[in-house]
Amino acid sequence: MSGKDHRQALIRTIEHSYLEIFPERGIEDRLELLPAGAYVAITCSSRKGINATLDLAERLTKRRLRLVPHVSARQVIDEAHLTDIVRRLDDLQVDSVFIPGGDVAEPAGKFTSSLQVLKAMAEIDHHIEEVGVAAYPEGHPFLDARTLLKGLRDKQQFATYMVTQMCFDPRAIIRWLADMRACGIHLPAWIGLPGVTERAKLFATALRIGVGESARFVTAHRKLLGHLFRKRSYQPDDLLMELAVYLDDPAYDIPGFHLYSFNQVESTEKWRVEMLARFEA
Repeated sequence: MSGKDHRQALIRTIEHSYLEIFPERGIEDRLELLPAGAYVAITCSSRKGINATLDLAERLTKRRLRLVPHVSARQVIDEAHLTDIVRRLDDLQVDSVFIPGGDVAEPAGKFTSSLQVLKAMAEIDHHIEEVGVAAYPEGHPFLDARTLLKGLRDKQQFATYMVTQMCFDPRAIIRWLADMRACGIHLPAWIGLPGVTERAKLFATALRIGVGESARFVTAHRKLLGHLFRKRSYQPDDLLMELAVYLDDPAYDIPGFHLYSFNQVESTEKWRVEMLARFEA
């Protein structure tokens, strides 16, 4: 079916899309073009740590943005540290948080998985209404499919939504999501889409992260790198249109998109606004 047949679903999901950024110098200025109320997810860098994420969230609270800080489980030292993090988020009136396992070789303390942090967080009094967990339609480089499924089942009672890893194959996304629904995973699924990304800037970003993380980046996103080698930049038009038929199907429960911007805020937001205008016309 054409995008026209699913125009309202496309408008809804694009409107509800949010940008993922990571803390770096100058990122606050780039976010000025976002409208009030826009959702912005702030990643948790293994090099800069959780405090960099929380500090950026604190500086951005004046922007009237809906912030979704990431709290990397393997960077949380213990329950006392987690309590301090949650209280700080409460003070910032953050109502949504994302809890990934974290891409660090050695945990900072006792927590080695997102499930452990989710369980501990459930014992803390807070006002955070939405808690997200990671999902992997194309698998995980270090975990098999059975382990990933068990992990989602265990996390489901503590989470309110899941975010999928970046994927270029719409068939893989939908096949995986149908399998998850059949296996009893009912968390709303925010689909991870790559934003409009320039090849040179993406490689520069990967290299700045560090040698170890660059290797993992290439392993996890070799399809993205292949796309970028074939053209100067990538934008997810085709992927969006191939997903359109499933967006208004309640069986899949796709509330919106998680746009991996690689801090290319201007180009990704411009794409989002142009796509909205295209379907609203």
